[in-house]
This record gives sequence, structure tokens and C-alpha cells, in this order.
Amino acid sequence: MTKRDPHLLLQAAPFLRRGITTPGLMMDVLLGLAPLVLAAIYFFGLSAVLVLLTCTIGAVATEWALSPARPRGSSIKDGSAILTGIILGLCLPPAIPLWMAFLGGVAAIGLGKLMFGGLGQNLFNPALVGRAFLQAAFPTAITTWSQQGTITEFWGLRLSSWYVPFTHWVPDWLRILLEGVFGPQVDVISSATPLAFIKFGGEAAPFNNLLLGNTAGSLGETCALLIIICGIILAFRRTFDWRIPVSILLTVAAASGIVWLFNHDSPSPLYMLLSGGLLFGAVYMATDPVTSPIAPRGAWIFGIGVGLIVVLIRLWGGLPEGVMYAILLMNAATPLIDRIAQPRAFGRTITGEVSA
Repeated sequence: MTKRDPHLLLQAAPFLRRGITTPGLMMDVLLGLAPLVLAAIYFFGLSAVLVLLTCTIGAVATEWALSPARPRGSSIKDGSAILTGIILGLCLPPAIPLWMAFLGGVAAIGLGKLMFGGLGQNLFNPALVGRAFLQAAFPTAITTWSQQGTITEFWGLRLSSWYVPFTHWVPDWLRILLEGVFGPQVDVISSATPLAFIKFGGEAAPFNNLLLGNTAGSLGETCALLIIICGIILAFRRTFDWRIPVSILLTVAAASGIVWLFNHDSPSPLYMLLSGGLLFGAVYMATDPVTSPIAPRGAWIFGIGVGLIVVLIRLWGGLPEGVMYAILLMNAATPLIDRIAQPRAFGRTITGEVSA
């Protein structure tokens, strides 16, 4: 009998350095979203808190009420409903009525996730399904942007947040209560986003404003620098496939750059990259592992498709932004991409059998 070396470790494959679980993955993304949530609160005050909470409550309540998992509410523990609610909230304007935000959370989970069978079976990104629902049902509210405030205006709520469903009216008792608790309230002051400025007005926002977030827009899309930093950290942690955001951004830069060379009135590649929801969508929504391709080659195809559709809609479409539609369309194409980009199996066939 031989003596066993205490320094020799023998174990069976696979040799995993890091076990990845669904709750752990969701927590990684939530931590990566935390700086954007704080920035949204800094820029838009208490209104941002209310929108994010309302979307999350709508998503979690729908998960609890309609999920087929038993015991009831057990599926909430994986964190996917909370993540969906927060991402949806970061896609919305700060002055959207809260009842619409709640309805968006319901649609995100009900239509975007549970209708397909639950987590891991959905074809489309649930948060984008919720936003697409709001875009179709309430196009005016979803495209009414308000200018940012300062940290000293944190308690300044927007009256439009409290509109009674299907009206533009706030009850007098509620208005008096809000003014008594939070001070004088004002209705939303509309402001255009940088993409709307340059598409319909021919005026470009300063690049420093785009980088630092001093622009109108959705809660989580304004500060480009913060999204880039968080995206790099998540990529190094291998929370998502880096090929998807890189291919999206490279495609948008290349396609818009070609157009810009022939027409300097169109947005420059840098402006296209820093404005709108492109960075936020590329980092936090296009990288959803359930609705994006698995194979590396498929990730490149997916990202190139998203980038081309974004450029087409932004430059020649009727809307200033196209990230949401681009990702949803490529989500629908993901099963086909997976089939095309499936890696070849190792070995070769000999008399009907595969030889390794």
C-alpha cells in the first residue's frame, strides 16, 4: 500500500472556480444597478424613488399572484421580479403617473415572463415588454420628459405622478396633503431629450452634459460615464457576455460614422453612443442571458443586429430613439441565431457513431 501525498488533491470534473446561481446572478446585476439608482435619485429626487418603488411593487405583486410556483411567492426569492421592476423603472421618465408605472410592472412580469412559463422560458426581455406596453398604451406620458433638479430640490414632487387613472387631475385633498408634507408642488415642465433635440431641432447637447447626466431622459440613462464604469465592472465579473455590448456599440459607431462622413448634419458617432438609452440598453437589457444567444458567434450577430436597427430608427425612423424596439426584435430572432451559430461538435461520424 502506497502512502498518499497530503499535497496532492484528486477530484472528479468539472473543476469550477465559481458556482453561479440565479439569485447570485440577480444580486450581481442589482449591485451593478445600485450606482444608477443613486444617480437617478440625485438627479430627479423623490419622484425617482416613487417610480422605482411602484414598478418593483407591481412586478413583485404579479409574480406572487400569478406565478405557477408553489408555495406561493417562492419564485420571488430568485430576485428576478425585483430586478425587472428596477430596470423598468430606470427606463421610464421621472414624471410618469405612478399608476402607469405600477401597470408597467404588472405587464412586464405577466406578459413578458409568466405568459411564457416563467423564468428561463421567456422570449423577450420582461422589462422591455413592460415599457413597450406603456409606449403603446400611453405614448404621451411615456415620452413626456422633465428637466433634472438639484439635490436641494429632492423633495420637489411632480404632480403628474399623482394623476387619477385615465385623467390629468389630482384630488384637492391629495394636493393639500402633498403641499403640507413636501412643500409647494409643481406640474411637470416638459423638456426634450438630447436625441429629440438633434433629430427635430438640429441642436446637439454638450458632450460633458451627456457624460455626467445633466440632461433630460429616463431615470437610468442620462449619466453615460456611470453606465460605462458599471458595465466594465460587470463584464470583468463575467456577469454577462461582453461580446454583446461591445458589438452593439461598435456597430452603432461604425454605421453612424459612415453616415456622418457623407452628411455632417447627422449625429456624430460619439453623440450616438453617449445619448439616449443605448448604453443602458446595451449593458443591462441586451445582455439578458435568457433572451440573448448562447454561442459567442451568436452574440456578435445579435449585437450587430441591435446596433443596425438602432441606427436605422434613430436616423430615418419617426422616433428619436430605437433601442427598445431593436432589442425586442433581436430577442425574437435569438432562437434562429442560436440555431445558425451553434458550434460544431467535436469528433467525426464513423458508421453512424460519433468518434471523439
